Amino acid sequence: MKKIVIALWAFTLTACNQAQEKTSNTEAEGTDGTVITNVNIVDVRNGTILENRQLVVENGKITKISESLDNADDYGTTIDGTGKYAVPGLAEMHAHIPSSSTSRERIEETLFLYLSNGVTTIRGMLGHPSHLELRKQAENGEVLSPRIFTSSPSLNGNSVTSVEEAISKVTAYKNDGYDFLKIHPGIQRAVFDQLVATANEVGITFSGHVPVDVGIRHALESKFASVDHVDGYLEGLVPESASVDPTANGFFGYAFTPLADVSQMDELVALSKTHEVWIVPTQSLFERWFAPTTADEMLSSPEMKYMPASTLANWRQRKEQATGANSGFDVAQWEQFIGIRRQLMKKLQDNGHGMLLGSDAPQLFNVPGFSIHHEIDGMVKAGLSPLEILQSGTINPAKFFGMEGAFGEIKAGAAADLLVVNANPLENIGALKQVSGVMVQGKWLSKAEIDARLAKIAENAVNN
Repeated sequence: MKKIVIALWAFTLTACNQAQEKTSNTEAEGTDGTVITNVNIVDVRNGTILENRQLVVENGKITKISESLDNADDYGTTIDGTGKYAVPGLAEMHAHIPSSSTSRERIEETLFLYLSNGVTTIRGMLGHPSHLELRKQAENGEVLSPRIFTSSPSLNGNSVTSVEEAISKVTAYKNDGYDFLKIHPGIQRAVFDQLVATANEVGITFSGHVPVDVGIRHALESKFASVDHVDGYLEGLVPESASVDPTANGFFGYAFTPLADVSQMDELVALSKTHEVWIVPTQSLFERWFAPTTADEMLSSPEMKYMPASTLANWRQRKEQATGANSGFDVAQWEQFIGIRRQLMKKLQDNGHGMLLGSDAPQLFNVPGFSIHHEIDGMVKAGLSPLEILQSGTINPAKFFGMEGAFGEIKAGAAADLLVVNANPLENIGALKQVSGVMVQGKWLSKAEIDARLAKIAENAVNN
């Protein structure tokens, strides 16, 4: 018995010594995690600045924000944020993820292009089964990527032509695990109504375009989660007395511009608020692609070097088809068209349900990540303030997905998705271009690392 007691005592003493050594080693080596010191934090809820804060990140989350930190040197990584501003990671709410036929290298490059500009969340607007797996890999940190939300494959006039198809496809897409349904043009109203009924029954939202046969008023009453491109609104301003053929609306209502009665805007805005429909303007499409600028002007933008040469050639061709000499494009009508869109955006911001930042990248001349800044320029021209624009890309997307507190703001407990910039974006929204570094899921990407990766992407693009 005495031998057993002695053995137990010896075992306990050894275990205690090992535990003490482990604790000492941990203290000596410092804890895992990152601290950003003396950084100014932008509060996107109220537009205030928390000055000179110590921001602690551990295990992919923000764990502490304080005025001082006694053990800053104990963390694995320390980033000097003196004079800089921490902003919640931005959301690109009308993104496109490359198709499964695209090389893995190019898919990862596209995801990095978003990250390089502080876009840490993307809402993919043309889903594919491969995107479900990519979403999982991004969530698990198996691929360097923004957080991914993905739509179903397109529901349009060709893919869903009957109420039976509406029931089967909506049910299948819900069971497959898509985050929401993507609506494209061409769906007939009876089919659309069944789609909505089934979506409500199985519990999945829908977003995107407004089919002509549905119309903006019925679309709003049907509670789209978001209407993208401000689609259908201009057509909704045309008086019934005009007796137009609704299918002759042209590019997002451009053909009906001279007929628009802007006095009807307030009604549509009120409907948007009543039915809680978010708006994703994608204004950059209409101020760059469908605009009185030449392909050469667009292709001279510095970020074009990150796109494959074959893509740029395709963009040039489509630009010339849309606005070239033989396209029927009229500059005076475009100016009226873009003016109406800006009025709608301002009214929808002031009196609607809310705005979401989205540029439709990578569509024509919209390079992922970089196109967010063109979208922001369009929102500024529409009269939105820097705070309103920041909210459209941070806290509003979190509200949209029912994930307030999980991302979209810098607070303890939220995901460590943020960008650090060199100036105050509340004073000049252009400061978002002055990226000092980006953090995604707690991983810090320094400016030097970002620039090196971008250089490699540009090199690869030349030969593709």
